[in-house]
Amino acid sequence: MSTSEHFPTEIEGLPEARRTEIVELSNGDQFDLHIAPVTKRLGSAKVRMLAYNGSIPGPTLKVKEGSEIVVNVENQGDLEATVHWHGLRLDNRYDGTHETQTPIPVGGSFSARCTFPDPGAYWYHPHIREDYGQEMGLYGNVLVEPADTDYWAPVNREIALTLDDILLEDGKVAPFSRAETTHSAMGRFGDVLLVGGETDLSLTARLGEVVRFYFTNTANTRVFKVVLPGARMKLVGGDSGHVEHEQFVEDVILAPSERVIVDVLFDQAGDLTLEHHTPGRVYPLARISVGDDRVETSLGEHFEVLRTNDDMAAERERVAPYLEAEPDKTLAFIAEMDMGMPEGDVIYACPMHPEVVSAEPDHCPHCGMKLVAVEAPDTTYTCPMHPEVITDDPGHCPECGMKLLPAQLVAEAADGHEHDGHDHAEAGGIEWEDDMVEVNRLTTPANMRWKLIDRDADAENAAIDWRFTVGDQVKIRLLNEMAGDHPMHHPFHVHGAGRFLVLSRDDTVEESLVWKDTVLIRTGETVDILLDVSNPGLWMAHCHIAEHHESGMMFSFEVTE
Repeated sequence: MSTSEHFPTEIEGLPEARRTEIVELSNGDQFDLHIAPVTKRLGSAKVRMLAYNGSIPGPTLKVKEGSEIVVNVENQGDLEATVHWHGLRLDNRYDGTHETQTPIPVGGSFSARCTFPDPGAYWYHPHIREDYGQEMGLYGNVLVEPADTDYWAPVNREIALTLDDILLEDGKVAPFSRAETTHSAMGRFGDVLLVGGETDLSLTARLGEVVRFYFTNTANTRVFKVVLPGARMKLVGGDSGHVEHEQFVEDVILAPSERVIVDVLFDQAGDLTLEHHTPGRVYPLARISVGDDRVETSLGEHFEVLRTNDDMAAERERVAPYLEAEPDKTLAFIAEMDMGMPEGDVIYACPMHPEVVSAEPDHCPHCGMKLVAVEAPDTTYTCPMHPEVITDDPGHCPECGMKLLPAQLVAEAADGHEHDGHDHAEAGGIEWEDDMVEVNRLTTPANMRWKLIDRDADAENAAIDWRFTVGDQVKIRLLNEMAGDHPMHHPFHVHGAGRFLVLSRDDTVEESLVWKDTVLIRTGETVDILLDVSNPGLWMAHCHIAEHHESGMMFSFEVTE
């Protein structure tokens, strides 16, 4: 296959990626943001990536609540571009999608006027071939400092960290087709984890220090569960500001594009490891060395206080009538999968649970995925529990009644075939790993159709026609249905028409409110949100698994004054 069919991977003549800068900007400032390729060392591999201002992540912008800046974007990358300012309620024309601006051609430029009405942690990334640009390194944080000096509890330091992964093959970033998105089923899971753009990040802390971490999940599809053994962690904020009730936590979960803000007290000296936990593995994310020298200003007493924030408590009173109200809109998440039919005799198997086979089309009892037609093995049938039972025909075991399986599959399992998949009960409705690597690689929008369906109007994806007015309070019910061909979690993101509160999950009222722009809906889960519509324009809503979004799982809605 010619290299012209893929985005470039060569590194000759490219500058090396540099350290991420923290840039403090004042009201009225202008800032130049350049998109261009760089080389970056990832373990033993030196690969071509894309960067904002030469670094991965791009510059961390620190601004004050209520300020306004102009960002001059120059595109010297591999394809036309936009920059989406994720979570910001700004002027619609600067939202950074193909529907709100003309894409920036290679060699072109665009100036965006960014406003920051809400405190919290935000980020910027591409919105054209997001699956490619984001994977290649185009992401950066924006930290908005509150106007109220008592908005956050005091801390000794603040650190913004992006959580990401990247897929490498043969010492390069796994190839991307220019023509179509691949890995459409599960999304492109990486095999190398990046924290702050690094594979081996090392941090230091002083004894007794309280550090505020702003975590942002910039991965295409991976959900992160962040744990820090040996230190105490307090959840204080989410996507767009502080939580209603602070709480001490053992871990925090971030779906793609979500932000979580935690304060950490380092009260023991020693070497710690920031970790990502899945039901089957523990991944090291970063090393943190806590020295014996004690911090000069102790904030431990403030750390012990679990605040209830009055503004969010007032929101709870305001939204109380909406808890029992019928939803204004009902949006379902569902997949259609058509992998074609091989010639000759076929059986049906689950790509994630290869021990599940059927003579007829069906769904996997473990994960609900549609069984895929595969060529029937020219083999005998046997019982996994009683391997002495062998027959030429499918049937059931006379010893235990279990359905007989192709002997080839049973032998593979007996030979130590390891499967990292977990049923949804154990995994909490989240696909933590790519458990069907080869099938996933082959899925494209042609054979894997992800759908958002307006259940009231029976409209799908781009045909959904929602219209709101500034000031509307819209209750939206999000249904992650099990009836589709591949039940899977989805992080649902609403652009800057407003922000929303999660009211309930499966009829359980949310215990601590926080303003959100992205919510994770686990497999089979029903989530009710209340969208506070505050910003006119044409706005997008979509699944933030990049490959699902690029496969059509999005729509736009209009807000008028």
